[in-house]
Amino acid sequence: MARVDEDEVREHRIHTEIVVDAYHDVERAMGWYCYLHDELRFPFKARCIAKRYTSPLAEGEEVRAEAMAPEEECRHEMFVEVCWQGRRLGVPLSQLEAVDVDRETREAIGDWHYWVGRGYEF
Repeated sequence: MARVDEDEVREHRIHTEIVVDAYHDVERAMGWYCYLHDELRFPFKARCIAKRYTSPLAEGEEVRAEAMAPEEECRHEMFVEVCWQGRRLGVPLSQLEAVDVDRETREAIGDWHYWVGRGYEF
């Protein structure tokens, strides 16, 4: 994912709503997990925007995002559960863009892409 310029609105939301009072990596990961769990409106159609070595999705491929992956799978990166070739599996949220979703879902995914694009880590 390309490095992105600073966005004051997103920075403010991230630091006052998502990772507020998070003092180490596990707390930051759980802050993100809870935020995305609350804001993403599942199910939704998503398109793969980047090939990843750890994911079977091809760029441009569309999937149906069903839910957040289990909490324990999201300690280092945020994953969503998708239906792919008749199976359910977790793929990195940073690999997906939402297609025809509500404002909250689009904004939350955008926040995560921003976090990753800025090079931030847990």
